[in-house]
Amino acid sequence: MEINDLTEAERRVWEAFPGDEAVDFREGPDEDPGGGASWGPERTVRAEVLRALLLDGPSRDGEIAGLKVSGARVTGQLNLKYGTVEHGIRLRACYFEQAPELYGATVRALVLSDSVLPGLSGGALRADLVLRLTCCRITGPVRLPGAQVRALFINGARLGSPDASPSEEQPDGDAVLYLNHAAFTADVWAVGLIAHGQVRLNDATVGGQVNLDDAELHASPNGDYALHAENVSVGSDLRAMRLRARGGVNVSGSRIPRQLNLAYARLSHPDGQALRTSSAAIGELWLREAAPIEGLVNMRRAQIDLLHVPAEVWPEHLRIDGLGYRVLAPHLPPEERLPLLEREETGYLPFGYEQLAAAYRTVGDEAAARTVQLAKLRRHRRTLPRLARFWGLLQDGTVGYGFRPMRAAGWLVALLLVGSVAFALEHPAPLKADEAPDFNPVFYTLDLLLPIIGFGQEGAFAPRGGYQWLSYLLIVTGWILATTTAAGVSRSLRRQ
Repeated sequence: MEINDLTEAERRVWEAFPGDEAVDFREGPDEDPGGGASWGPERTVRAEVLRALLLDGPSRDGEIAGLKVSGARVTGQLNLKYGTVEHGIRLRACYFEQAPELYGATVRALVLSDSVLPGLSGGALRADLVLRLTCCRITGPVRLPGAQVRALFINGARLGSPDASPSEEQPDGDAVLYLNHAAFTADVWAVGLIAHGQVRLNDATVGGQVNLDDAELHASPNGDYALHAENVSVGSDLRAMRLRARGGVNVSGSRIPRQLNLAYARLSHPDGQALRTSSAAIGELWLREAAPIEGLVNMRRAQIDLLHVPAEVWPEHLRIDGLGYRVLAPHLPPEERLPLLEREETGYLPFGYEQLAAAYRTVGDEAAARTVQLAKLRRHRRTLPRLARFWGLLQDGTVGYGFRPMRAAGWLVALLLVGSVAFALEHPAPLKADEAPDFNPVFYTLDLLLPIIGFGQEGAFAPRGGYQWLSYLLIVTGWILATTTAAGVSRSLRRQ
């Protein structure tokens, strides 16, 4: 392109390029680029001029060239497809008529902060330093699948439109930010991001952290997930404090070694899965001070070191089969945790109770662990045939399945008291008067109650009438107590 073909605005940009000098067309630092469609020729730059500068622009000895423009209206499409740009690209607060095409391009740094764009196509883009879309307003999709970027800053940006339909403005489905298979050496910074449409990070790799603090993510009307991040590998944290998600948050299969922090978040997807972490490996999952989740929570087969979820945050329906965790926080009594296990969609799952008991043992709360084990056996009893349920009720009522051994002692003392008083009032007749020992109502009652130990009283006396029936009751009760105690104690010893 000959320099004589340039407009006055383009000439200013062309002459500033060799020395990396700034060209600012704005009338003030707070000017809104949303009105860029009405900007006149005095601040209009053709995309082909920018392309010519970036790929083969003039240079100056001893200077480092660069494109540094603010407040310009860019007409046409900035097409750098497969190109290699050795200069920094900084187009701040600009208005783009067409979505830039950066597929397969290699750039040093690309800064589009505060700009207004109809979209951005950057599949397989390579940005050695940074891709900065801070506070941009982008009505169409941002496509960066397979991109290799050191750091992505998209904080404060607004993507999509609440009134847009996927067929009109999102030809690739309901995703407004498409980062599948992308690799980020450092961080993905999206604090305060507002997205009307799905954010996808499937199979992405992030060397540092993903930060979605204060973000608002809205799934499209026909979409399930607001954040679709399956099989993501994160170097440290995935932060989403105060996240507002209208649609599901899906991090299934992901590897997050430190924190998945959803403190103070509001997750809402009443007709589907509001939170899915199935098969994920997470250091700590935080939902501290979060609003009650609206929708299903699916944590099947997830492995989490610390699970910090208050009881009131959990929804009515859960899928937690195979969920493993080491520590639960905050530390709550088992009576507040056990109702959650009743919410498992598939019904009774022994592993859930074993895992909860193990978590209490990890923090040294053996009493709580025993309470959970007892609740597990009671829940299991409801799945048994009638006769087995009856036997379970006996074990529960007498010794609490071995977890309440003092119950047997209580029953024994009560029956001993009843028998001793009854037989003290009415001595049974001796079988052989000349050979019978002196009658002792306490030891006679113990002889009836204890099936193994004998004091020589039971065989020497024979009660009659109602007292005979009382003796039969004591004998049967003694055997039941002995059998259930032995079964409960042996079960308890096996667990140890």
